[in-house]
Amino acid sequence: MGKSKLLIGILAAALVAGAGALFMSGTGEAAPASTFVLLDGSRRTTADLKGQVTLVNFWATSCTTCVAEMPRMVETYNKYQGKGFNTLAVAMSYDPPSYVLNYAQTRKLPFSVAIDNTGAVAKAWGDVQITPTTYLVNKRGEIVKRYVGQPDFAELHQRIEKLLAES
Repeated sequence: MGKSKLLIGILAAALVAGAGALFMSGTGEAAPASTFVLLDGSRRTTADLKGQVTLVNFWATSCTTCVAEMPRMVETYNKYQGKGFNTLAVAMSYDPPSYVLNYAQTRKLPFSVAIDNTGAVAKAWGDVQITPTTYLVNKRGEIVKRYVGQPDFAELHQRIEKLLAES
């Protein structure tokens, strides 16, 4: 009995540690090739993100955490946007486009907002199903950090500043 409890404890700890690494760390891999359809009908691709540090935020108007963090996303964008930083908010496929448009307009979101009508973008970015899920992408187009839930904005800002300083 003692050994099996110890084994279960070790396995549980490994699963928790593995899940934390999966959900909280970046892969260092290239951001997946995607086409983002913006609210104005224009398109951006993952290739368009290169050369800037970019926050790609998967969110929904029905997600209370997403709505709660959005003012901080706006503050972050406003703080760094003149220094080579960009934000792309990707609304989930289940979010009615009229709700997304209304939210973006009434809150005067200053960054690009895309609607993932088919769910293909969320699928490509690791089958995102939990909102908010946010990716920090470096100037080379590599994912350096993934946040599930609201990020620690002080830590996020430190990472952004470090990435902006890189050549």
